[in-house]
Amino acid sequence: MNQKASGHKSGNLVLPGERLGVIEEFIPDSGTYVKDGVIYSKIVGRALMDLLSKRVSVYPLISGSPVPKVSATVLGQVGNAQSDNVLVRIFKIGSKKVSGVFTGILHISDVQERYVQSMNDVCKPGDIIRTKVISTKNQVSHLSTNDKGLGVVYGFCSRCSNLLEPKRHEMLCPKCGNIEKRKIALDYGKEEI
Repeated sequence: MNQKASGHKSGNLVLPGERLGVIEEFIPDSGTYVKDGVIYSKIVGRALMDLLSKRVSVYPLISGSPVPKVSATVLGQVGNAQSDNVLVRIFKIGSKKVSGVFTGILHISDVQERYVQSMNDVCKPGDIIRTKVISTKNQVSHLSTNDKGLGVVYGFCSRCSNLLEPKRHEMLCPKCGNIEKRKIALDYGKEEI
């Protein structure tokens, strides 16, 4: 595979999980991983395709740029939602903002110890949520909110998109009066984004 066939040239920006080539034509080096004979980027960075030594590597854009790891607390925005899971676009790991794009999945079984009927009772698309990484199996960050400090830190009304206010066990929209459920963090509304 030449540089054009792989779709990448040396110096191109690549994201985690982006295909770089195959092991028949390149030797994977730093910043990469191999799955089923295909070489992928492990980090956000610049691809280096060394055609002489037949090596492919990825160098980070920012040295020490954070990557979601098991037990890390992350902040993200809820994206695609289904009844039993939601995708979360991670933009902060601990106190550090992320330079790349990381997506995690929050499954209904990892929300809390009590039974939860639907993810609509936990969070909705657009909400800002604090979670903990419990696994990175298959290069995917699996998330949990099963802790009092975890959950929605900013919830938005599904009718008018206004910021919701916590009222006992529900969330109230001060603009349209809509009442919704969320699994909120103890410091709801105080997280610095």
